[in-house]
Amino acid sequence: MGKYFGTDGFRGEANINLTVEHAYKVGRYIGWYFNQKSSSRAKIVIGKDTRRSSYMFENALVAGLTASGADAYMLYVTTTPSVAYVVRTEQFDCGIMISASHNPYYDNGIKLINAKGHKMEAEVENEIEAYIDGEIHEIPFATKKEIGRAKDYAAGRNHYIGYLISTATRSFKGVKVGLDCSNGSSFAIAENVFKALGAETHVINNEPDGTNINTNCGSTHIEILQGYVKENHLDVGFAYDGDADRCIAVDENGQVVDGDLILYVCGQYLKKHGDLNNNTVVTTVMSNLGLYKAFDAAGIAYEKTAVGDKYVNENMVKNGHALGGEQSGHIIFSKFATTGDGILTSLKIMEAMIEQKQSLAQLAEPVEIFPQILENVRVYDKAVAQADEDVQKAVKEVEAELGDEGRILVRESGTEPLVRVMVEARSHEICREKVDKVVKVLREKGHVIK
Repeated sequence: MGKYFGTDGFRGEANINLTVEHAYKVGRYIGWYFNQKSSSRAKIVIGKDTRRSSYMFENALVAGLTASGADAYMLYVTTTPSVAYVVRTEQFDCGIMISASHNPYYDNGIKLINAKGHKMEAEVENEIEAYIDGEIHEIPFATKKEIGRAKDYAAGRNHYIGYLISTATRSFKGVKVGLDCSNGSSFAIAENVFKALGAETHVINNEPDGTNINTNCGSTHIEILQGYVKENHLDVGFAYDGDADRCIAVDENGQVVDGDLILYVCGQYLKKHGDLNNNTVVTTVMSNLGLYKAFDAAGIAYEKTAVGDKYVNENMVKNGHALGGEQSGHIIFSKFATTGDGILTSLKIMEAMIEQKQSLAQLAEPVEIFPQILENVRVYDKAVAQADEDVQKAVKEVEAELGDEGRILVRESGTEPLVRVMVEARSHEICREKVDKVVKVLREKGHVIK
């Protein structure tokens, strides 16, 4: 990770540690960089989520891009995967998504996507950081006819909606579906897709006001959808995050089907149809032990990467795997997308249910999830806290105590000042005890922000 760009772009609180000046300079460098590489004027496509600050950052990025001579194409409010789709299918040099994903409304972020629809290469992000900090030469302004233009490109979002509909292999007629749009990017897309496919579609949290994105809704507050599905006797529910690159499902009984269970359901389905390339699913180190035991029983191989859909995708591209994802709901189907795509994921779950004539609860039943506690500890310095000798000693002691019946994982957040302490074990009580043991040391050593 760089100084500004983490595993999921340049993230921070709007106008505190991610300012309009930062956005302007990102636009200036991106416009100049791709103009140098292009035989014609560079074309950059921009999308944003529903945060109030997204409009401000959009204007700053456009000013920077056009001042450097690039043309900016505006998708307006849309999802991160839609930007990735438009970039790779409509010959853009680069895509920019303005979003802090699942973070609170006052945070925001700038995600860069390359011409192939993948997250931008680290070397380009490093050059942008150097430009922001004044470590490389000043970029010339475009003048006269070389100044770029901002263009309406809302049609690109419609192209993406059409693409999603085209991926469905079955009608959804007769299926009662609940959608929690998190007052975010999916509010203008998901309902249209499900209705076009014939589902009886019930939608909540689809009235964004700029400050209610992810607030007590969406994939980070799945209890809202759980209650909604049960109260309305729906067949299935899907919750997205702010930029709709994640999906968490709820079965007909109101039980949560997280990314691990989705990987099992879809992995089994792809395997039955001969579409699970290399008979392998890519996971991260955060996936539950129960998932791996279920994969072993089903004869499905798996690989583990560092946390972040960026790393999952890199592994999938390198090895030609068809399915990968995270417990948090970032699921990648490489045949259809280059990023996690919440709406696409929900369509694929629907396909598995309808084709196999089973409910989501039945499809996920073989996975026995180990109890897990994940505590996010806000610290002064992530690296110093995790490297502390006493903290490492406590972690090793927990590892020895758990043996083969559980595991502990302590890692830094890629986007926030947090150390994440996760324990899986045979009981909730054991998980709580082991997490508390490590957090206690973090507090005693003065790493925790009070």
